[in-house]
Amino acid sequence: MSTAWRIGVDTHRCIGTSICAGTAPEHFRLVDGLSTPLADVVAPDDVILDAADSCPVEAITVRDTTDDRLIAPQD
Repeated sequence: MSTAWRIGVDTHRCIGTSICAGTAPEHFRLVDGLSTPLADVVAPDDVILDAADSCPVEAITVRDTTDDRLIAPQD
């Protein structure tokens, strides 16, 4: 079981819908109209998965810090 996740945002894909910031404001904010994680490495939290899975352009990735396995977005 993962003890830490790495959050990434592809700023070339992000279109600034702010769904992530609305879904998980403790983990994301918009900076200059683009999503930015408040921390790169975080404790696992289902709300982060919800935010990643809700991104319409799949700009948010969540990876296990142990093995770099992609956790979200889910296909």
